[in-house]
Amino acid sequence: MHEDPFRIDELPSRAPLRVAVVTETYPPEINGVAMTIGRMVDGLLRRNHRIQLIRPRQHEGEAPAQDAAFEEMLARGLPIPNYGELKLGLPAKQRLARLWSLRRPDLVHIVTEGPLGWSALAAARKLRLPVVSDFHTNFHSYSRHYGLGWLRQPISGYLRRFHNKTDATLVPTVTLQRDLAGRGYRNLQVVARGVDATLFRPGRRCAALRASWHAGPRDPVAIYVGRIAPEKNLPLLFQAIAAIQEVRPGAKLVMVGDGPARRALERDWPQHIFAGMRTGEDLAAHYASADLFLFPSLTETFGNVTAEALASGLAVVAYDYAAAGQLVRDGENGLLAPFDDGAAFVAAAARLAGDAALLRALQARAPASVDAMDWDRIVQHLVATFERAIRRHGRNDDAQAAAAIAPD
Repeated sequence: MHEDPFRIDELPSRAPLRVAVVTETYPPEINGVAMTIGRMVDGLLRRNHRIQLIRPRQHEGEAPAQDAAFEEMLARGLPIPNYGELKLGLPAKQRLARLWSLRRPDLVHIVTEGPLGWSALAAARKLRLPVVSDFHTNFHSYSRHYGLGWLRQPISGYLRRFHNKTDATLVPTVTLQRDLAGRGYRNLQVVARGVDATLFRPGRRCAALRASWHAGPRDPVAIYVGRIAPEKNLPLLFQAIAAIQEVRPGAKLVMVGDGPARRALERDWPQHIFAGMRTGEDLAAHYASADLFLFPSLTETFGNVTAEALASGLAVVAYDYAAAGQLVRDGENGLLAPFDDGAAFVAAAARLAGDAALLRALQARAPASVDAMDWDRIVQHLVATFERAIRRHGRNDDAQAAAAIAPD
């Protein structure tokens, strides 16, 4: 029985909040964290909340936005190894403490746990501000892909200490909530992710795009969307398409995205289509013009691409965890493999591609499976969670004050 992560148990009040959002990544940067926090900020602004965004400067000469509802503070940053397009924000505790002393936010929302996030946590605690954090860093899962396995335990400990110093840590699924609770994390709150069903929809299917892939009307097209990097388990993707082509020789594989492994994979697999980074309606057309979505990653905290694929009318083949574990019903809108069972993943991909009737049935049911993931509903839940954290912080402050003045 799946719990409903989209249920809103309480409605937020109508009083607008002033929220300081601290993040190392933000649009127009392209990744799941940037997309998610960009959507949430837009939703908060539409609800008349005021946002103060603290992030690293993305390029030289960039000027911070400044208006009544949305203002930015741009921090110094350094490129992240293996993620050269992103920057690690440098500590700015004193600057943030001065800023928040002059314009005190109702709540500080820390999206990423780097040096900038840690200094924001320290400044907020010094000023006794409510703080919530997001859990996006599945370091314990992907550290081994970059030769950093020896750092797994100390960084896992750092992340647990970081999040346990906040009033609440936001996670996207009940499964992740349970996993982290078992590893000593406290005050975990589920706030699901959304999907833009007006952008990602089956009607974006494009015959001309399929023709450019040399896919005939009956040829199944498998698509992967995401970072092209070691932590995404891409060798299994190529095993899956090979198995698919044994039963459907005309099948194609389209890979959308970029990353450090792309050049080597293009050299080793020239028969497949590497479409590069795509955004907006172009990305939506790529999804909808395929037939099935293959996602072999084992390192996701959620995986927004799974929801986008379902909204686009694709049958999904993925492991039974993260977004797929929450959204895919095996045999209804996709096929699930047990976590890290590569043989089962490949078999599911070949079975789906080889059964045209099953593929059509799963495609038809896919969009309805993400109907509850409207971003407005998600932001409503987020605001209710913020307000709950503010009340919790106030109660804790009152209790500490009472303890401080109690007679011996």
